Amino acid sequence: MKKKDVVFIMGLSLLMGIIWIIGEIVMGMWIAVNKKGHIFWFVLIVILTLVISVWHSLLEDESDLEDPKRAKYQRKINRKKRRK
Repeated sequence: MKKKDVVFIMGLSLLMGIIWIIGEIVMGMWIAVNKKGHIFWFVLIVILTLVISVWHSLLEDESDLEDPKRAKYQRKINRKKRRK
């Protein structure tokens, strides 16, 4: 797992936690819901977080498709062409 993936997951978890807390505050102060409403809200936030996390992990990162040795060779060849 790469650093950017860990940062994305931590940021997503933090964001969803804040959204969950705001939703609980709204339900506690202004919207009258029963106990099932709170449970449904929690389950919805967890499922949404998991779906976004899995979707992000399935995206293809273009940098992973490129062979590092081949990229280094191409940079070296391009540098030599510019010098001529």
